[in-house]
Amino acid sequence: MISYEKLLEQFKKLLKHNTLKFTKQRELILKFLYENDDHFTPEDIYMLLKKEYPDTNMGIATVYRTLTLLEEAGMASSISFGTQGKKYELGLKKHHDHLICTSCGDITEFLDEIIEDQQEKIAKKFNFQMTNHTMKIIGLCQNCQN
Repeated sequence: MISYEKLLEQFKKLLKHNTLKFTKQRELILKFLYENDDHFTPEDIYMLLKKEYPDTNMGIATVYRTLTLLEEAGMASSISFGTQGKKYELGLKKHHDHLICTSCGDITEFLDEIIEDQQEKIAKKFNFQMTNHTMKIIGLCQNCQN
């Protein structure tokens, strides 16, 4: 995976390109995604950062705007939960798909080469140039089934 220093450099270029200032708050959001290997709502990120950095003046709007900017640049990715909003993760991970529990909200990442190969075959069959794909399987995790 890319080093944090390189990611930070890309982020600073992205901010400059969008005529936005580099701030400690924005950096904390990026660093949080880099250091945490889970999926988080903007509210989760806001609350965890406020708890860890209580003296940092950060608003929830900054979290939303920064996540949107990171996602548009491909540096973060999200999974939509409809009316419940989105959960974000660092977008620079190796490709993977998701199992999502509708009861507890747990997200399990997986990669299956057979599925990946089949998607490529389907795209080829329909003469479709696939540039990316997302797969999420919705259901109940083992804990919620019990």
